Amino acid sequence: MKLKVDINCDLGESYGNFKIGFDEQVMPHITSANIACGFHAGDPVVMANTVKLAKKHSVAIGAHPGFPDLMGFGRREMKLTREEATNYIIYQVGVLQAFAKAVGVELQHVKPHGALYTMAMKDYMLAKAIVEAVSTVDLRLIVFAIAKSRLAEVASKAGLRVACEVFADRAYNSDGSLVSRTVSGAVIEDARIVTERAVGMVEERRVTAIDGKTVELGAVHTICVHGDNLEAVALVKALRKGLEKAGVEVVSVGKFL
Repeated sequence: MKLKVDINCDLGESYGNFKIGFDEQVMPHITSANIACGFHAGDPVVMANTVKLAKKHSVAIGAHPGFPDLMGFGRREMKLTREEATNYIIYQVGVLQAFAKAVGVELQHVKPHGALYTMAMKDYMLAKAIVEAVSTVDLRLIVFAIAKSRLAEVASKAGLRVACEVFADRAYNSDGSLVSRTVSGAVIEDARIVTERAVGMVEERRVTAIDGKTVELGAVHTICVHGDNLEAVALVKALRKGLEKAGVEVVSVGKFL
């Protein structure tokens, strides 16, 4: 059976007069867009325009909720109660859901952003809060998570579909976590390397960690390229071309999961 994979990208992260990313250039080459919901990035105008852009290019839409941390771009850890975390997610997903409804499309998925995402991979309480929020809003929504993580485990047990995600443009530690952005080499900007890694991830379900060890990834449903990567446009173009050349069908995850 032909291998299938989704390419997702974090978009809609501009805010007011501050422009981040290359949304217009990236959007035609991906199959799923994770759109910021105003807490770590994005604003009402940016959200509306990004949803419209995704619809124009037939790209599936997902909410990308984060910690309320504009100054830190949602990449700083925060300590929340379970109630706070649940309500923060409901609020953000609901906002993007409204913008999607306004142009006649539905949300496909929810992918937590930044520190919220990485913490939920190991923190049971936070994973539970995210899953409760998604389940409350819409049980049809797919949750993006790293395979074998707490978030993937809790979401699956709750009956939600889980899209197991890998990162083509980020270096891995030997335990399967992502290398901190403060470490040299954490972000990969070479299109050839990104493409080779991605094809290997899909075909072999493994990747080489920064220390040279092999990391077993488990299932691979969606590949992330970060929208704020300076080489994002070149990366998504090369990635899609490379995957299709390898015989992998690139399609939004909601169509095969």
